[in-house]
Amino acid sequence: MALLFRKKDDVPRKSLWQRIKDIALTDVAVIARGGVDQGSLELLEQTLLEADFGVPVTLRLVEEVRAQAQRGTVRTQDQFLGALKVGIEAALRAGRSDPALHLPAGTPAVILVLGVNGAGKTTFIGKLAAQLRAEGKSVLLGAGDTFRAGAIDQLRVWAERTGAAFVGGAPGGDPGALAWQAIDAGVARGVDVIVIDTAGRLHTSGALMDELKKVQRVVEKRLPGAPHEALLVLDGTVGQNAVQQARTFAAAVPVTGLVVTKLDGTARGGVVLAVHEAIDVPVKFIGVGEQAADLAAFDAGRFAAELLEG
Repeated sequence: MALLFRKKDDVPRKSLWQRIKDIALTDVAVIARGGVDQGSLELLEQTLLEADFGVPVTLRLVEEVRAQAQRGTVRTQDQFLGALKVGIEAALRAGRSDPALHLPAGTPAVILVLGVNGAGKTTFIGKLAAQLRAEGKSVLLGAGDTFRAGAIDQLRVWAERTGAAFVGGAPGGDPGALAWQAIDAGVARGVDVIVIDTAGRLHTSGALMDELKKVQRVVEKRLPGAPHEALLVLDGTVGQNAVQQARTFAAAVPVTGLVVTKLDGTARGGVVLAVHEAIDVPVKFIGVGEQAADLAAFDAGRFAAELLEG
């Protein structure tokens, strides 16, 4: 995650903390005198909202800083930074927050991957396959995005690149049937992990969300207890739209984890907290680039530090 908040050209972005100092703490003398004034707190609130933290998380963070200032434990910029860092990490560790993949032993683990068009699902699957293969696991990729021929070809390339098995159908085929075939093949070959792609769909399309529910039912019927993970891939650049997407997908299928992509292209990483807050689902991975190695298992403490300090 060392390059989490850098631009594509590797030019460092202005960190959230630098923006807080520039905007919310322009009167450093206020802190030096032993307090944080109301104006600074209001500007802090504005800055966090602009960074896509969302209203509930923002209000809690600002209130915590206010309370610590009143107790006299926030008197310097470093203490201010520390209070924010602790608050951000606490928000990410609240509720369901275990970032580990939960994969059963003795049967193929089935991971269903969901998301809207353009969120980076197929690329994430390729990166995940590379990571699982590096851990010594056998992997099968199921090309359940049958609506886009390019997605099938793209996933086949990732399978070849990572040494994973591959099951794909004809463009326009039944995604539920493809999911069944992928699990059949995975069980027959005794693979450790089956990862099934699904078609990117707008969360506002009721028909497509119903189809996703059907795929979920097919997977459950073919292998009781599956899917063992249903990972929702969200584009980190879309801001608060990601929150609505997450709510809609979580209402359709039991989402077990979040994957936030494209964080190398935005400094508005507060959306990670906003989405976790909205649906109480752990963040499992963040995507920080296009290469197979550019997939980081989520670490709340490290994320909080890098979000603030860049």
